[in-house]
Amino acid sequence: MLELEIDGKKVQAPEGSMIIEAAALAGVHIPHFCYHKKLSLAANCRMCLVEVSKAKKAVPACATPILDGMKVFTHSETTLDAQKGVLEFLLINHPLDCPICDKGGECQLQDLAVGYGSSSSRFSEEKRVVFQKDVGPLISMQEMSRCIHCTRCIRFGEEIAGVMELGMANRNFHSEVQTFVGRSVDSELSGNMIDLCPVGALTSKPFRYTARNWELAQRKSVSPHDSLGSNLNVQVKSNRVMRVVPRENEAINECWISDRDRFSYEGLNSDERLQKPMVRVDGALREVEWNVALDYVAHGLKDIVKTHGAASVAALAAPNATLEELFLLQKLTRGIGSGNVDFRPRRRDFSADAQRAGIPWLGMKVAEIGALDTVLVVGSFLRKDHPLFAQRLRQLARRRGKVSLLSVTKDDPLLRLFAQVTVAPAQLAAALAGVVKAAAQIKAQPVPAGLESIEPDEAARKIAQSFVDGKKSAVFLGNVAEQVDNATQLQALAAELGRLTGARVGFIGEAANSVGGYVAQALPSGLNAYEMFAQPRRAYVLLGLEPELDCHHPAQAIAALKQADLVVMLTPFKHAAALDYADVLLPTAPFSETSGTFVSTEGRAQSFNGVCRPLGETRPGWKILRVLGNLLDLPGFDYESSEEVRDVVLPAGTNFVTGLDNALTGAPALAVDGRFEGLQRVAEVPIYFADSLVRRATALQKTHDAGLPAARMNGATAASLGLSAGASVRVKQGQGDAVLVLAVDETVPAGCVRVAAGHDTTAALGDMFGMINVERA
Repeated sequence: MLELEIDGKKVQAPEGSMIIEAAALAGVHIPHFCYHKKLSLAANCRMCLVEVSKAKKAVPACATPILDGMKVFTHSETTLDAQKGVLEFLLINHPLDCPICDKGGECQLQDLAVGYGSSSSRFSEEKRVVFQKDVGPLISMQEMSRCIHCTRCIRFGEEIAGVMELGMANRNFHSEVQTFVGRSVDSELSGNMIDLCPVGALTSKPFRYTARNWELAQRKSVSPHDSLGSNLNVQVKSNRVMRVVPRENEAINECWISDRDRFSYEGLNSDERLQKPMVRVDGALREVEWNVALDYVAHGLKDIVKTHGAASVAALAAPNATLEELFLLQKLTRGIGSGNVDFRPRRRDFSADAQRAGIPWLGMKVAEIGALDTVLVVGSFLRKDHPLFAQRLRQLARRRGKVSLLSVTKDDPLLRLFAQVTVAPAQLAAALAGVVKAAAQIKAQPVPAGLESIEPDEAARKIAQSFVDGKKSAVFLGNVAEQVDNATQLQALAAELGRLTGARVGFIGEAANSVGGYVAQALPSGLNAYEMFAQPRRAYVLLGLEPELDCHHPAQAIAALKQADLVVMLTPFKHAAALDYADVLLPTAPFSETSGTFVSTEGRAQSFNGVCRPLGETRPGWKILRVLGNLLDLPGFDYESSEEVRDVVLPAGTNFVTGLDNALTGAPALAVDGRFEGLQRVAEVPIYFADSLVRRATALQKTHDAGLPAARMNGATAASLGLSAGASVRVKQGQGDAVLVLAVDETVPAGCVRVAAGHDTTAALGDMFGMINVERA
């Protein structure tokens, strides 16, 4: 630690700190534009000029390292003259359009102009004009004349998002920020550039000209999509969500959020919002009063239990339902005598349920990821599944950490990889087994039983060596690793690699309550999420789910629902597909209109309140389930608030849940067989198809990531089928098919076809990673 003096006050700061950082530790604010604590130094705005003793002129506080005994003056005449001069130059070309600027009221330049600007300008020349640019549906660059060239947006893309989508063209008076060759900005983190921009050059296109900053009430919330539990500030006007921005939490999302978290609020205001209960009468769904709908459901469930037994009822929830909703759903289902309840609709292999030592989780705190030196991510479309998790690994790789990826496509994660192995889903376990065996050989340990026939390749040995050499290492299992047919085997192999090398093992988690569902005990003691459709039931209760888009085998789910006697959907939305099979639609509040709790992948329980009143006759899901419990004459459904429900599940004041343990009891079989015949489907869930809310976010649905699914295969596979790029092909699974355009994509493994799930065009297909047929349409 070095000691310096700032404005006569003694301050201690770490060696290597800049003056602006030391001042912040002392609670002294130095005005700045280009400096940001998460970005590299640029020192190009010069607004942070300060006087330093023995220096001949004012120096930039953001780029001047502190020295022992240094004296800094942040309010001296020299400092103020320098800062006022810089601001005068910045305002020479800045348009005087504050009254119509979207950034008005939250603009750094506006704020500093009040403190350091002059009441009039000495320059009478015409201001320069920079023409507008169209960079996509999320970011507006309509007023680039306001840009002050701080380069925050450019540095963010290169350093945080991992892709330099913006750059500075030309020089001097003609300099301007723009995309390369007129391309759009497509990063899944791009919206953070809006927050970083200190002026009104980059603004939110969906929010543009809809409200003023001072009109908005700002309320805290938690992301309903992100397994990391990103913290949000939701801004509301007239009981309508108008904007979502990040709430800084260094331990979770730092100061960033993904575009999915930022722009999905548009779905809350969708025309498809269900505002009144609906019951099927004479073959058509009609609006009814709440008491009629709830009585209909209660009588229907009682009749089915009486006639066909309790096991004929099944309940399935989305993994982003709140902890309280999941707890009451499983309690209601078990209360009527059925054990058919689950919250993992995209899962296929449930054999680990009988072997779990505890609740599966990340295996460490999110904030500890930066301290790792070696990481292997198994089975993940990393950037799109977990944008902020990928960002943390990106920073780890920038610090020379060894990050390896073992997955089913060779997508670019936009980070420096130590090794990358791409295989078909059926070969994922064999590839991980190769790493395990190589690690055993390097450490001169006995080869685990079942892996005798595995021959590690060069990539497997390279990854294994990095784990043997690493001091702090981890294996993270992604969404694909949980969704494939042999998910339990992958977990067992990862645990074996952890045992051999001392690495920690964990699950990144698919959704906001991937851990919370286990905590709420929304787990089957009867049929699991796949079996309840494979073995059709008489009645289904679906919570926050659109089964044709959210299930592992959507065609199987729809067939089961269409033959059922009673299908009850607790949902915020009225969507076309449900009109065919739903008997009751109950308008359920989304996260913005209810209170509840999400448990993140690190086991952190975060409760939140609704930020606005429920729309129409919408009701919180926990209240609906509580009343149904009362109508079914079940004991223990007398809760008065969501907090009462939460306190039954979690002890009061709990920040982190207990019972987290990724171990499997017994001796899980490790033997693998990666052989497969024919074509295998690779099904990602695109980032903006992932749940019912993002599917209705208008701006997100205009992005490249929300484009129509294609049948993607590599050139050799396409040639073997006699197909060429651009051809119209029919893909078939079971009784379902879809007509798609063929795209040649060399990131897809041989013998595989990449066909996205979660979209209407592919909803008639089968298992996400099953065998598939492709023929010319």
